[in-house]
Amino acid sequence: MPIVTIQITREGTTPGTDHVTAEEKAKLIHGVSRLLLDVLNKPLDATFVVIEEVEMENWGWGGLPVPEYRKQRAMK
Repeated sequence: MPIVTIQITREGTTPGTDHVTAEEKAKLIHGVSRLLLDVLNKPLDATFVVIEEVEMENWGWGGLPVPEYRKQRAMK
């Protein structure tokens, strides 16, 4: 029984949005479940997928909070 956890930042994929849509989450769940079925032969009804949305201020990259890291990369 696989349990897959996907962590994503709480931000939208299009300008002006602040979250991943239910449709996008459903596609992630479907895609990960199919991958485990295709690669490891794990049945869909035995696979669990958890999506965790993390606030941007709780996500770091390169020793910085993500928004600051992105600002620095944009200046280069």
